[in-house]
Amino acid sequence: MLLNTHSYYSLRYGALSPKEWLAFFKQQSWENMALTDINTTSACMTALYLLKDEPKKHVAIGVDFRNGIEQNYVVLAKNWEGFRQINDHLSWHISNKVRFPVRPSTLELSHTWIIYPACNIIDPEDLANNEMIGVSPALVHSLHVSKWKNTEHKLVAMPTATFRGKRDFNAHRLLRAIDKNILLSKLSKEDQAPENDLFHDEETLPQLYSRYPGLLRNAQQILNSCHIELPDQASLNLQTYTGSSSKDLDLLRKLCSDGLSYRYPKVHFKIKERIEKELYLIEKKNFVSYFLINWDIVNYAQKRGYFYVGRGSGANSIVAYLLRITDVDPIELDLYFERFINLYRSSPPDFDLDFSWRNRDDITQYIFKRFPHTALLATYNTFQYKAVVRELGKVFGLPKHEIDLLSKGKVNSRELDTLAHLVLKYSTYIQGFPSHLSIHAGGILIADQSIHYRTATFIPPKGFPTTQFDMVVAEDIGLHKFDILSQRGLSKIQDTLAIVRENHPGKEFIDIRDLQRFKEDEKVKHLLRNGLAIGCFYVESPAMRMLLTKLRVDTYLGLVAASSIIRPGVSNSGMMREYILRFTDSSKRKEAHPVMLEIMPETFGVMVYQEDVIKVAHYFAGLTLGEADVLRRGMSGKFRSREEFKRVQEQYFENCKTKGYSIELAQEIWRQIESFAGYAFAKGHSASYAVESYQSLYLKAHYPLEYMVAVINNFGGFYRTEFYVHEARKNKG
Repeated sequence: MLLNTHSYYSLRYGALSPKEWLAFFKQQSWENMALTDINTTSACMTALYLLKDEPKKHVAIGVDFRNGIEQNYVVLAKNWEGFRQINDHLSWHISNKVRFPVRPSTLELSHTWIIYPACNIIDPEDLANNEMIGVSPALVHSLHVSKWKNTEHKLVAMPTATFRGKRDFNAHRLLRAIDKNILLSKLSKEDQAPENDLFHDEETLPQLYSRYPGLLRNAQQILNSCHIELPDQASLNLQTYTGSSSKDLDLLRKLCSDGLSYRYPKVHFKIKERIEKELYLIEKKNFVSYFLINWDIVNYAQKRGYFYVGRGSGANSIVAYLLRITDVDPIELDLYFERFINLYRSSPPDFDLDFSWRNRDDITQYIFKRFPHTALLATYNTFQYKAVVRELGKVFGLPKHEIDLLSKGKVNSRELDTLAHLVLKYSTYIQGFPSHLSIHAGGILIADQSIHYRTATFIPPKGFPTTQFDMVVAEDIGLHKFDILSQRGLSKIQDTLAIVRENHPGKEFIDIRDLQRFKEDEKVKHLLRNGLAIGCFYVESPAMRMLLTKLRVDTYLGLVAASSIIRPGVSNSGMMREYILRFTDSSKRKEAHPVMLEIMPETFGVMVYQEDVIKVAHYFAGLTLGEADVLRRGMSGKFRSREEFKRVQEQYFENCKTKGYSIELAQEIWRQIESFAGYAFAKGHSASYAVESYQSLYLKAHYPLEYMVAVINNFGGFYRTEFYVHEARKNKG
């Protein structure tokens, strides 16, 4: 029944991961325990998520508010409204860099419990109904002579829990020294927690408060009054775009109808069937507003004349194609529908919207103005092993040359002194701890209500409110991100068109989205076949240009395949070599397993795209689409539960055995899946890259000088600037 406990999200202070915190909780018979990290709510949603499968365990969530190491008050949320109040209070102070007051407004925290340390100067008679005084074990013996002796009903047992034992305490001291950037020997008592800030168990805690057992009962009553649990399968994203689900669907259908004539001059049955199938599932999975929000963003970009590319698994969608979120035709490419959306997939499809680096900030500003409950998504930078070795080496006062050797692992452990052994020992322990918050590369959350119902926010240099949790936690609780990214390739295209208009005022306007024209252009085919792609998006590296010449690529489909084959997972697993062999020598195609060849005839039975994992898992190994998607996400490192992934892995081998496959074949196919799935592109994603490659190739083929000037003005690409200057001179620049 602890009221004030810390995890390692009390940055450079706490020593327990959320799972270790939960393990301690499960060892006790208590039904309730609080999690109150210092000046952050980062771990709160994780704790609630971890306890979803523990019906007899409940966590009260809140914050230990401190100025530096000095505790001001602990606040616990009675309900979701209380948690929002806590996050409002925390966010305002950290965003404005204002110290926490001695006593906060009880009106602003009306749905919470506010607990002050007993050393606080507040008069007992002044306490509001939701204010209490927390008594630490160290103050129990003097309680009978304090001003609180006659107000036991306002007192609660509140030991601070930060460590499980000596090792945790030592790690804490090292983290504090790292944070203060001082030698461990210089760390003062005032800059660290007392050694007795322990996670006291159910046997020890009653002994500490044996003189005043009522304080424990009061603590239990507070915990019993805190009721917060995560709802099942609830999406917290903006639920409706227009304010009405039916109007949302009507608008989505209208936009599809409007885009049909632009995308397809001739509309056949297969197109209509695909549209209806997608719309049915989009509505059933409650993703309508998600599509409309993405449409709203690109519609704003179009009005502003901004170039963009829509990619990700959402590029497999014909609805996205009709809404001009993407420029990839899923009918032409026969894109695998189930990679984009299926009944077993709980998260919406990924749309990565790339903009010019010059335009992205304006797009972000627009999103924050357009949608009221918006925040950037954070990411946690964690202590990596080599970095920890360096930090601890400095803390222990080791000379630089010795730290260098330790961080590189170039040491004989038997020759190390005591301090060096301690550096390596605690580096292993602290490795993986969160170090500080940063900003996700492009993730934005658009919620249905205030983001503070789930997290506090801080304001980084970008100037936009940013969450205190990462994308894994966001997805766990039903907040799915929108990806707004930037790249130089789009700026090069945009600038080239501006220079062409300036240099050739009488020239016909270039419709940069007229992909069909680019695919049929002989000059573009020549550049592709011969690897003459320096300066062009995604195809200019030596490895990619060599691949283009080996495969004699001169078609859109060929470039789509090449764009995925070059990815490290495919190439490192040997599948790139196998694809090239089967492409150039048709007799080699017979070596493919018949089922694999039937599943992937276009790539000769070789897994090239990310959705091939789903196809193979579903059709070859007989996994359900839900299990196949768990497999895909697990291979990409996007899973919360390793146990769930392990179950699917076991099911894969069990199914292969049932189907009569040899263990060698099952293991080889698994190896192929395992080696590349996390690095391969979805086919639609690869196709989106190919579209931008074609756009840049067309401009280089017809306006080489203007294009190379734009490349140089946008800081080049794969090569140094002089390479692009040389390329421009080759074209009479």
